[in-house]
Amino acid sequence: MENIGTHSTRYEEGLTTRKEVLGASHVERSLGQVSEFSRPIQELVTEYCWGAIWNRDGLDRRSRSMINLAMLTALNRSHELEVHVRGAINNGLSQREIQEVLMQTAIYVGVPAALESFRVAEKVLTEMKLSETS
Repeated sequence: MENIGTHSTRYEEGLTTRKEVLGASHVERSLGQVSEFSRPIQELVTEYCWGAIWNRDGLDRRSRSMINLAMLTALNRSHELEVHVRGAINNGLSQREIQEVLMQTAIYVGVPAALESFRVAEKVLTEMKLSETS
């Protein structure tokens, strides 16, 4: 069994991983907009999703990104998909690899879900390309 650390250690490790994958500015902006009402869910996501799960041995970040793209497509969660397309690029996936993950979802999840994910991914990739040239 892997040592998942203490609450504060997991949170700090999760915060570091979250910033590395999603970008520090995105994470700081998200956490800066947290209300007292939403603070508990942000802390939970940072500690458990990013600290306990994303830092486990067994899968690299590229693999975790591919899985997330497929799951978020299956769940039709466009906002989170947008965030994770950026994360996938940060984790070294190419546009072609993202395209192939989404093609796979068309068969196993459904064409309408895949079409929406292609729209979201293309928007993000275009924005990222524009920001690189600015």
